[in-house]
Amino acid sequence: MFFGGANGLRSEHHNGREEVHVNNECTQREESMTTIKAIRLASLVTAINVLVASGFSIAAIIRPQYLVPAESVPTEASLLLAMYAAARTIPLALFALGAIYKQATPALLILGALAGAMQLLDAGIGLFEHDLGKCAGPLFIAVLQFFVVYLLHRSVRITPQTKRG
Repeated sequence: MFFGGANGLRSEHHNGREEVHVNNECTQREESMTTIKAIRLASLVTAINVLVASGFSIAAIIRPQYLVPAESVPTEASLLLAMYAAARTIPLALFALGAIYKQATPALLILGALAGAMQLLDAGIGLFEHDLGKCAGPLFIAVLQFFVVYLLHRSVRITPQTKRG
């Protein structure tokens, strides 16, 4: 039996035959560090994304004059729409923050992609309003969100459990 060596090879003899194994401990450690960094980055971007989105929807309820054009007058209808927005963004934020806290990578992938899709739709609304600020900000956050979800997905190989019988 031969272990070690500078080249990372390990040789073992079993029942008269020799097996050579490549030591991939270093490769696994590098993949693990990449995964940890991807989880942290996706967690940070997703947390910022959902907290900002929730903050805007809460601000639209409490102080709508900060979000609507200066010539607009907040009405009961605008309050109702703000409450609808909050009813969607706040639960998403709570679930995303829960997934981040629990380090539930599959949930973070799904909720991060959903948060990115919502920002992309917000960018579409800004484009419809011909408001560059309301288009560029959400578009930037959506692209960043999709990028970190992609990095996380690539760094973690989520495979279905094999059925044991």
